[in-house]
Amino acid sequence: MNENVELRVPVLIVGGSLVGLSASLFLGRLGIEHLLVEKHAATSTHPRGRGNNVRTMEVFRTAGAERRIRAAASVLAENHGILQAGSLTGDDQEWLFREIDPGGGLARFSPSGWCLCSQNDLEPVLLAQAREQGGDIRFSTEMMTFDPDGSGVHATLKNRETGEHISVRADYLIAADGPRSPIREQLRIGQSGPGDLFHNVSITFRSRKLADVVGDRRFIVCYLTKPGADGALLPVDNKKEWVFHAPWQPERGETLEDFTDERCAEHIRRATGAPDIDVEITGKAPWHAAERVAERYGRDRVFLAGDSAHEMSPTGAFGSNTGIQDAHNLAWKLAAVLRGEAGPGLLDTYEAERLPVARATSERASSRSAEHSHPGYAPAPGVGGGKKGGLLPVALGYRYVRGAVLGVDAEQPVVPQGLRLNGDPGSRAPHLWVRQKGERRSTLDLYERSFVLLSDGADVAWRRAAARVAARLSVRLDAFGIGAGSDLEPENGADWAQAHGTSAEGAVLVRPDAFVAWRSEGSVTDPEATLYEVLSSLLSRG
Repeated sequence: MNENVELRVPVLIVGGSLVGLSASLFLGRLGIEHLLVEKHAATSTHPRGRGNNVRTMEVFRTAGAERRIRAAASVLAENHGILQAGSLTGDDQEWLFREIDPGGGLARFSPSGWCLCSQNDLEPVLLAQAREQGGDIRFSTEMMTFDPDGSGVHATLKNRETGEHISVRADYLIAADGPRSPIREQLRIGQSGPGDLFHNVSITFRSRKLADVVGDRRFIVCYLTKPGADGALLPVDNKKEWVFHAPWQPERGETLEDFTDERCAEHIRRATGAPDIDVEITGKAPWHAAERVAERYGRDRVFLAGDSAHEMSPTGAFGSNTGIQDAHNLAWKLAAVLRGEAGPGLLDTYEAERLPVARATSERASSRSAEHSHPGYAPAPGVGGGKKGGLLPVALGYRYVRGAVLGVDAEQPVVPQGLRLNGDPGSRAPHLWVRQKGERRSTLDLYERSFVLLSDGADVAWRRAAARVAARLSVRLDAFGIGAGSDLEPENGADWAQAHGTSAEGAVLVRPDAFVAWRSEGSVTDPEATLYEVLSSLLSRG
C-alpha cells in the first residue's frame, strides 16, 4: 500500500450526495477548510428526491445558491399538485391538492418557496457552488478506515481510479454516507423505528404520446391505484421524459431481474390506462422506503447527517430536506468551535436539536404515505388515521425545545399543530421585508455568519452592550436597530417588535441558522451583563 504524507483538514465529509455537498457549501461559506470524498465517480444521474421545501430553499438562499437552483428547476416550475387516480384516462381521479401554496399565503412567512429540482439537477449546482466557496471535493475516492480519538479523526482514503492511498487527519468527521452507513455501523450506533415500509423500483422512460394523455395536468406526482398496475408517475420534463415507481416485493421472492423492460413497459401502459403509448425504458433503480432514526447523532468527533442519521418515507419529500437542514445546523456549530468562539459543548446541541426533529418528521412522513395511499405501502394499524395537517408546520414550524436555546418550554411539541413563527426561542425567526441602505432584504438574509441582535432603532443600549460583549468574548455579534429611520426599516410600517413577540424596549438574539436563541420581552437593568451571560451559555463558554 502506498501511503502518502498525511493531509490535515479541520473537517472531513464522507459522502458527496445532497447532504454532503450541502455541508461543503455551508462550511465553505463560513470559511472552514474541509475535504469531501465520494466513492462514486460523479453526481447522481437518476431523477429522484425532487421536492425541496421552503426551509431548505431559505438556507440555499442565504448560501447564495437559490437562484441557480431555480434556474436548474425551471422545467418543472409550473408543476404543483398531487393527483390520485385509478388511471389517467378514467373518471376516478382526485386531486389530493392542486397547489403547493394556494393563494400565495406562504409569502407572509418566507422570502422563498417550494422548488421541484430533481437530485440529478440539484447536485451539480451544489457541487459548483461548493467548489467556488473553496471546497476540496474528490469523487472516485473512498474512505477505507477511520479511527477517532480524543483530539480528532485519522482516516485512510483510496483513489478508486489510481489505487493511491491517502492518510488524512481531521478535527471532525461528518458521515453523510447514506442509510447503510458503514461509519454508523463502526460507531455501533443503533436505530429505532418500524424499519422497512415498502420497496419500489424507480423506472426512467421516454414516451412522447404520454404527454398527450397527461394533457394540461401539471402534477408533481400522480398516484395510480389500479389493482395489479399501481405505481407513481412523475414528470421529468412534461414532454417525453418520465419516472415511474413500481411496487417491488422482495419479501415474496421478487427480484430486480423480474423487472424486464417488457414487464415495466406493460405495467406503465396498464397503470396509466393508455395501452397504445410508446414506452422506451432508459433505466431502473431500486429504492427502499423505511422509517428509522439513529439513537445517537454521533460519537467521538464523528457526526451523522442525512440518511445515515434517519430514513423516512418519501411522501412529502421530508428525508432529503431534513438531511440538508442537519448539515446547516451542524456547519455553524463546527465553525464556531473551530474558530475558538465556542466550547466543544456547543456540538452536543446538534443531537439535542436534530434528533427530536427527525423522530417527529419521520412519523409524519409515514402518516403522509398512508394518507396518500402510496403504492406498495400497507401501513400498520393506527398509522395514518386521517389528515394530520399541512406540510408547513413540519417543514417550517418545527422547534428546538432543547439545545443552544434559552427560555424555551421544553414540554411543547417539536412540531406544532399550526404554524407559529412569532419570535419564540427555538423557532425559526420571523421574516420581514426591510430596507437596509436602500436595498430590499428579508430579515432572514441577515442570519448566516454570526449571531445577530435585533433591537429598536430608537434605543442604542442593546447595541452598545452587544459591541462590548463581542469584544469581551472575541466573537462576531452583529447588532441592528430596526424601525423607521434605523439600520433596518420594515416595509409598510410593519411592527418588528410585535412580529418578534417582544416590545420596543426588548431584544431578540438570532443564531447563524436563523433560529431564535433568546429573547428579552422588555428592558433589563444591565444589558451588557445579560447579553454576556446569555451568549456565554449559548456558546458553551462556561
